[in-house]
Amino acid sequence: MLIDSHCHLDFPELAADRAGVLARAADAGVTGMVTISTRVERFDEIRAIAEANPQVWCSVGTHPHNAHEELHITTDDLVRLSQHPRCIAIGEAGLDYHYDNSPREAQATGFRRHIAAARLTGLPLVIHARSADADMAALLEEETAGQGPFPFVLHCFSSGIELAGRGLALGGYLSFSGILTFKNAVEIQDVAMMAPADRILVETDAPFLAPIPHRGQSNEPGFVRHTAQKLADLRGVSLDAIAEQTTRNFATLFSKSGLTP
Repeated sequence: MLIDSHCHLDFPELAADRAGVLARAADAGVTGMVTISTRVERFDEIRAIAEANPQVWCSVGTHPHNAHEELHITTDDLVRLSQHPRCIAIGEAGLDYHYDNSPREAQATGFRRHIAAARLTGLPLVIHARSADADMAALLEEETAGQGPFPFVLHCFSSGIELAGRGLALGGYLSFSGILTFKNAVEIQDVAMMAPADRILVETDAPFLAPIPHRGQSNEPGFVRHTAQKLADLRGVSLDAIAEQTTRNFATLFSKSGLTP
C-alpha cells in the first residue's frame, strides 16, 4: 500500500486518460493520492476530481508561480474552501526563485496567508521551495516563533541539507519525488538517508519528474513505487517497510484523510 502525497490530476497530461491513470496506480499498489491545487480559482475542478474518486483527496492553494494573480485570495477564503470533506491540505504555496514567475514579494505575501490558513485549520501546508532555501528557512522560523507552529511538508524535496534540518527542527515532513532516483541527486539522497523515519513521504508531482526507469515520460501516480523503492534501497530496508512507514506518516500528517496511522 502506497500513497502518492502530491500529484496534479487536473493537468492535461493526466486528465486526458484519468481513468487509465487511476487504474494503473491501483495495479501498482497505490491506494490513495492527493491532487494538489495550484490556483484557488480552479478549486472547483480539483474538488470535483476528489468527489468522483474515493481514492483521491485534494488541497486548496496557490502555487508561487501564480501568486501575483491570486493576491485577492485571503486566508479566510482558504479556510472556508478547505472545509470541504475531501480537502485535506492547504497549498501548494511557497517560494520559487528559480523561475521567478511571480514577484518575490507577492510569493511571500501569498505564502504567509497559506501559513495562517494551515495554522487556523490544523491542515498541513504543502510547501513548494525552489532555489530559495535561505529565505524559506528564515520565513518558516519567523512564522513559527511569532505566531506559533503549524503542520507542513516540504514537497518534492530538492533543496539542501540545511533547509532539511531547519524544516525538520520545526516539526516538518520531507516528501521525496522521482528526483531521488536521478544519478546526480546525491545531496537529496543524503537527506533521504538522514531524515527521521517518521517524517518521510513519497510523491510523484505527476505529470512532472518521472522517476527512472520512466524518465522523459509523463509521470503518473503509479510510478511512485519506483521512488519508494529507491528510498528503501538508500535506507537499507524493504519496499514493504517503506510503504508501511510512509503510509503511516501520511495518515499522521494528513489526518483529515481518515486513514489510521
